[in-house]
Amino acid sequence: MPKVKLTDLVLRDAHQSLFATRMVTADMLPIADKLDKVGFFALEAWGGATFDSCIRFLNEDPWERLKKLKKALPNTPIMMLLRGQNLLGYRHYADDVVAKFVEYAAKDGVDIFRIFDAVNDPRNFKAATDAAKKTGKHIQAAISYAVTPFHTIEKYADLAKQYADIGVDSICIKDMSGLLKPYEGYDLVKAIKKVTDLPVEIHTHATTGMSVAALIKCAEAGAEILDTAISSMAMGTSHSPTETMVEIFRGTEYDTGLDIKILLEIAAYFREVRKSYKKFESSFLGADTRILASQVPGGMLSNLESQLKEQGASDKIDEVLKEIAVVQKDSGYPPLVTPTSQIVGTQAVFNVLFGRYNRLSGEFQDLLAGKYGACPAPKNVEVVKKALEALKMEKEITHRPADDIKPEYAKLEDEAKKLLGTDTVSVEDVLTYAMFPKVAPDFFKKRSQGPVVFKPEADAPASAPAASAPGQAARYSVNVNGANYNVVVAPAGTVAVTPAPGGAPAAGGAAAPVGGASGGGVTVPAPVAGTILRYAVSEGAEVASGTTMLIIESMKMELEIKATSAGKIHFLVPAGTQVAAQQPVAEIGGGAAPVAAAPVPEAAPAAAPVAAAPSGGGTVLPAPVAGTILRYAVNEGAAVQKGDTVIIIESMKMELEIKATAAGTVHFLVAAGTQVASQQPIAEIG
Repeated sequence: MPKVKLTDLVLRDAHQSLFATRMVTADMLPIADKLDKVGFFALEAWGGATFDSCIRFLNEDPWERLKKLKKALPNTPIMMLLRGQNLLGYRHYADDVVAKFVEYAAKDGVDIFRIFDAVNDPRNFKAATDAAKKTGKHIQAAISYAVTPFHTIEKYADLAKQYADIGVDSICIKDMSGLLKPYEGYDLVKAIKKVTDLPVEIHTHATTGMSVAALIKCAEAGAEILDTAISSMAMGTSHSPTETMVEIFRGTEYDTGLDIKILLEIAAYFREVRKSYKKFESSFLGADTRILASQVPGGMLSNLESQLKEQGASDKIDEVLKEIAVVQKDSGYPPLVTPTSQIVGTQAVFNVLFGRYNRLSGEFQDLLAGKYGACPAPKNVEVVKKALEALKMEKEITHRPADDIKPEYAKLEDEAKKLLGTDTVSVEDVLTYAMFPKVAPDFFKKRSQGPVVFKPEADAPASAPAASAPGQAARYSVNVNGANYNVVVAPAGTVAVTPAPGGAPAAGGAAAPVGGASGGGVTVPAPVAGTILRYAVSEGAEVASGTTMLIIESMKMELEIKATSAGKIHFLVPAGTQVAAQQPVAEIGGGAAPVAAAPVPEAAPAAAPVAAAPSGGGTVLPAPVAGTILRYAVNEGAAVQKGDTVIIIESMKMELEIKATAAGTVHFLVAAGTQVASQQPIAEIG
């Protein structure tokens, strides 16, 4: 028997940390046979952000992924990361939903449930551990590791004892930020081993450069299981390389007994697979010691970059990292792990952009009010007071938060049936809807189209942008209605579309007009796949060649689409629409009918004009950040007072209330569901 066992994270946390959880199942299955032969303690392959990413970005059913992986890995246990009462979403669920989720996760393929709570509140473990015990599967309680004045070795050991008393099968030290120092890790494992004889597993990230040394010292202290990632998917914001740890321990009392030859074959496979996801790679590929101060998890770094880029504030990353430490302290030192990492990180972004605590996200208010459980330390009373006032609560919650949630599975099942237009619905679909009710409807509509396909840049079709060196423009051509166009994407994100010399049709024939083009004018295509963010000119306006007509959001950047000739502009798709590369989005001249405005979702209290311009006679409310108009808080035309909430905007996965800055009658300028840019007018009070 090997003294140390390894859990490989390549199928989940490695690609979540390196390229935003974008790996599709089709890139996992071909190597599953070799992975299954290695002899790992487990393969972490489900949970965390994989569920969200599957339905939001990959058009892939996460339950089907689990079933396929279970079939392909008959000899190796599949581990999932479960957020306790949060499951895989961003709120607490009723106990009946937790029980149903765990039951079906076990049924479909999960063998080991790694359960954690973001604030280390044992009460938030109860429903998930009770449900997991009924399945007979392995239950691992994970301690969310943080380095603060209130997180001592003694308290962590006491927490491990509490989890052991619950009846779990093993303990995990979950170091999501790479903060676990080698000698402190040694002392921590020793302390835990004094209060329980349960196996201890170590999970740490390579972000700060300490992970290999930390794993060695923890093994020396008695940790039986270590988390690693195959070398071609290791380091940076990921984890220590599997082969490295195998070779370090070879011939010692900690020898893993794993075959380096098969591991090198697996590494070679994923080295090629990784090329397909280059565009999603985080820029944090080395050791970043700033994390020793900010404690930001590896998977959160690239997310913060994207958030700031969306807000036009990429230069403020260092300022945000410093502010995170302030927000974490004021909120009672919660460990920074999903969802508290997103909550604290986003609030830090808001503090930098708008001033400290001038705007509180809805989730940050809930954290301060105790809706996520008891935080480790006392909170800033003034900030808590502000949150309670916004929530109209008299005091913080001190009991188990889920005790306030009534059984909700039956209600969610009814809603899912209505959404799918059927009298019967699978439990898995109900749970998918429960986890992400805003994303699931669109996923259910598109699911039959199958998962997206990623290819290495070298294998991309000729119409795709050619790879370009940093700082250089990407150039390519498209063919629409028999005419060729040259497209140049500048480093700053500006897109120029011009007719190719001669205008000869490209090989393969003309593309058919899409979205109502008359064929009598000049059609302008979307140069890349993305979302129509907003129009830059009015429908029917006369434009000159080179005029910016609309803004498209692609790969978290805003790109300007310019007119290729002079004439009257007719838009072929509404703002908020997702479009494919080369899809016609506007026509200059010709007789195309104006595009219909995007419908307002039923959730909105009243219809509103789409992309309307302010009248100039009232007080304009701009969007403070880029995001999506989630819903109206009042009806169109309602009388409001200064300070009343009028719109809820979703930004950076958080909800933000937009309040009236004057008294009067509110007129909405954008529809619910619309994506808006920072400072874009969204309402007017007259």
